[in-house]
Amino acid sequence: MFQNEVILCGSSSYTRKFYLNRDFSRLPEAIKEELQIMCVLFTEDVGGTLQLVFDAEGNLEFRTEVEEGDLLYDEIGSVLKIKQLRNEKQELLEALQMYYRVVFLGEGLKEE
Repeated sequence: MFQNEVILCGSSSYTRKFYLNRDFSRLPEAIKEELQIMCVLFTEDVGGTLQLVFDAEGNLEFRTEVEEGDLLYDEIGSVLKIKQLRNEKQELLEALQMYYRVVFLGEGLKEE
């Protein structure tokens, strides 16, 4: 279905907004809320922007960006926070990858 990357969600400390891709509107509310909390707290803690992106194989990646001249962005904190989130949210992240691979990439479906 999808050939390139797909953004699951993102947050920005600059606009103070959270974005959830409409293609994922069928996710349970609890998961959508957990994603929002995770992303917003990340950008509040370290600054910049954060996106959770599925690559072409269905792997979920964390992407951060910072505006040029942003002296408040904590680059080291960003790396540490992503490592912490990968550990603490491992089950959620793996479930999201599985959901994406089955629903969007059609993996695991047997053709008859």
